[in-house]
Amino acid sequence: MLYRETDKMSDLLSQDRRAMQIVSRFGIPMGVGDKTIDAVCKEHGIHTPTFLAIIRNKSSQPCYPCSPDTSDIDLPTLQKYLRNAHTYFLDFLLPRLRRQLIEAINPTVTDSQIPLLIVRYYDEYVQEIRTHIQHENEGKIEEDATDDRHRTEKLHELVNSIIKYYPAHSTYPFANELMTTVLLGIYQTEEELQVHCAIEDELLRPALEGSKHHRTLQEKADKLNEKRPDELSEREKEVLILVVQGLLNKEIADKLHLSLHTVVSHRKNIARKLNIHSTAGLTIYAIVNHLVEV
Repeated sequence: MLYRETDKMSDLLSQDRRAMQIVSRFGIPMGVGDKTIDAVCKEHGIHTPTFLAIIRNKSSQPCYPCSPDTSDIDLPTLQKYLRNAHTYFLDFLLPRLRRQLIEAINPTVTDSQIPLLIVRYYDEYVQEIRTHIQHENEGKIEEDATDDRHRTEKLHELVNSIIKYYPAHSTYPFANELMTTVLLGIYQTEEELQVHCAIEDELLRPALEGSKHHRTLQEKADKLNEKRPDELSEREKEVLILVVQGLLNKEIADKLHLSLHTVVSHRKNIARKLNIHSTAGLTIYAIVNHLVEV
């Protein structure tokens, strides 16, 4: 449905669940009565066309088949929304997920190192989100334009690590239920981050640059679905073991009598084949596949 400024805000909120997030991040409380969207926006100092552009972009049922017109976007309003979204991710959602993850893993009931590595993996992912948001807040939009896929890949790696290697606790009450809740929360976070990045791509960048040539969510999804072989060569396994042991590229080159360039190439191939880009993820893979001992 194409909402207009004369429609009731209450109708919007009751018919589109994602609109609730947008309203919340603009600081608009519930209890909107029968006021129109325009009246509520003006009451809270929000540029109505920009509010509607975000609604239409983030709607679970997009109301246009192509990129939206950004000519009437008010940058301060859009940037306020994005800053509030940043605060939501960094100060509320991601810390809450971490607490739930630790509760579900409960590393005190197992001697395995994998639970702690999973938490470390999660922390590395959160740090990437922090770096991305810092760059965006500093206006460095373009240099992060190709990083969305990498961050989403890391989130998939985290989920896959839990699904494959999570040490179940048969005596720990509701362990499976807790972990399922965490995984669903991670999937929801991924979805929200993708939509957030879409708003940056489809509203913020065109508004800043005056250009409508940007990647669509479908293009990102197509790239995420690319498949790669995961068979490591014996030399790549040797390099992987040394990476997990903490050696730097130069130290690996000296130990294996290789050039530094060759070691870097091996590390890129390992990351590509395994679709794992962090040391924590590689460590979990090496432990589970008996390449190294804890």
